[in-house]
Amino acid sequence: MKYRIHKIVLDYLGVRQIAAVVGGSMGGMLTLEYAYFGKDYVRAIVPIATSPRHSAWCISWGEAQRQSIYSDPKYEDGYYSFDDPPATGLGAARMSALLTYRSRNSFESRFGRNVPDPTKQQNIKGTEKLPTPPNEHWAIHNDGHKGGRSTPSGRNSPTSPTPQQTEVQYMDPQFSGTKTFSKTIDSALKSGQKRPPTYFSAQSYLRYQGEKFVKRFDANCYIAITRKLDTHDVSRQRASPTSSDPVREALAQIQQPALVLGIESDGLFTFEEQKEIAAGIPDSRLKRIESPEGHDAFLLQFEQVNRYILEFFREVLPDIMSKAPADGAVEVDGVNKLTKSSTFGEAEVEDITAW
Repeated sequence: MKYRIHKIVLDYLGVRQIAAVVGGSMGGMLTLEYAYFGKDYVRAIVPIATSPRHSAWCISWGEAQRQSIYSDPKYEDGYYSFDDPPATGLGAARMSALLTYRSRNSFESRFGRNVPDPTKQQNIKGTEKLPTPPNEHWAIHNDGHKGGRSTPSGRNSPTSPTPQQTEVQYMDPQFSGTKTFSKTIDSALKSGQKRPPTYFSAQSYLRYQGEKFVKRFDANCYIAITRKLDTHDVSRQRASPTSSDPVREALAQIQQPALVLGIESDGLFTFEEQKEIAAGIPDSRLKRIESPEGHDAFLLQFEQVNRYILEFFREVLPDIMSKAPADGAVEVDGVNKLTKSSTFGEAEVEDITAW
């Protein structure tokens, strides 16, 4: 199994025992796998917002994200140039993933139908002067299209009216396909007024995150990691082929004390899945992270997570927790701060306060 390479590295480093393994999301999957090294090697585990095997729901989200990358012409079956990677597809995959990290209510409370602050730079096109209705419709229709042109072109594109014109004919791809329309030219538009915003803060946030993500992540790596998530299943090679509940049979083999943390609003790794893990592991306890923020809550609710973990460690690792911190060790209060972004960037250090 793939996780055994971790054991090889630990053995090489001379690690004889691990006090506790703590991990959330994909890290929670590894936490469960580490438990099978045995209770004498791993003394305690804390799987957070994870699953014993990847669900159909999560597999489907991963597929949608991969298809976003595959549909980018620059993907080239994975043999793309590092100087010109499929950034548009990877950015779209990132935006799709972001929707799974939060909840509907968290987006609604954070953004609602707000529009971006016009005094701040926005990652959109089409804010140039648009003196005609067809140009305005074209810009709205293609707003956010990273590979698109900055102005309309082609035989069906409308031309700017002369000062004497009061009407213009145009073809509107957004609403009418190839049908020709006529529209009276607004005096305000003739005067060169900028069009009002037709995008919202939620869109602006997703585009910003997509553009930032592609600067530090590789498309092939993204695909490979989602494939690893899809194949996660603790029952593989551990449960009987005739078992009626292979996951429960595999979880029952975990001997360490376990603290399972779940989030009621998590739409990716549901609280029901955390209940399944806790019910399957013999020596386990289940705690709920109270938050409307969805899957990301385990990265955001520092005080709750820290409190639960410390209480658990004091219970099952008293010999360690009763000792004074080693010289140079981080004090307990220091764990309440996010100092590094997660692998997929669910919680970005510089964006926590902005969210």
